[in-house]
Amino acid sequence: MLRFTKMNGAGNDFVLIDNRLGDLRLAAEQISKICDRHRGVGADGVLILERAANGADFRMRYYNADGGEAEMCGNGARCFARYASRVAGPAEKLSFETPAGVIGATLQGELVCLNMSAPKDLKLGITIPLPDQQLSAHFVNSGVPHVVVPVDDLEKADVRGLGSAVRHHDLFAPKGANVNFLKQRGEKAISIRTYERGVEDETLACGTGVVASALIFAALQNVEGPIGVLVRGGNELQVAFDRAGDQFKNVTLTGPADFVFEGTIDL
Repeated sequence: MLRFTKMNGAGNDFVLIDNRLGDLRLAAEQISKICDRHRGVGADGVLILERAANGADFRMRYYNADGGEAEMCGNGARCFARYASRVAGPAEKLSFETPAGVIGATLQGELVCLNMSAPKDLKLGITIPLPDQQLSAHFVNSGVPHVVVPVDDLEKADVRGLGSAVRHHDLFAPKGANVNFLKQRGEKAISIRTYERGVEDETLACGTGVVASALIFAALQNVEGPIGVLVRGGNELQVAFDRAGDQFKNVTLTGPADFVFEGTIDL
């Protein structure tokens, strides 16, 4: 029997598992079973707490619902920080290793502020050739690759259809990219909807997508932070940064991380 904790960050939900002993080995099909919303616990992904190898407090491993490991997950990282503080001893600040770099976290009650890794590969004004259109979009890697598509009507955006086509496009092969649809709602405020690779569907929130969308919006509109980002789950997250033209550093993401329940599952 595998013990787990269920959490959610702005509606993006996760199963968290403590593997500091290092004796847990989960196959991709077992992760998929855990995430299955009919036959498992149900989640967008699995987060595993491990001992650090390079000087941080912990190591975070993140697996999408299809069982594939991803570099980073912003909403998951906030949940991971609160989970680590609960199971390993209370801490207001902690750090953890990810394939995207070392992430720092400050706990503020039910909110968590993440010091994100530096964004890279910012490309404004790219054209994505599709069978029925030449799609204008933008790209940045905010820990994982993200395409951002500004839209006039967020409710009518074809998140599943267009999102899937862009996510699997040859331009982003072999790993693909997440796809965010962005609508401005104020001078420093946007709303987004996100199609997530690995989940292969729209999710209620995506932390790295929030960061990517905020940074691209700031670059396009030439505004400073923080940027308020409203996600499909109904929460507004805050993205702060230092900016010099199209260069961003000291990027932070602040938002909720909530415990839901604990349990065991037989794999």
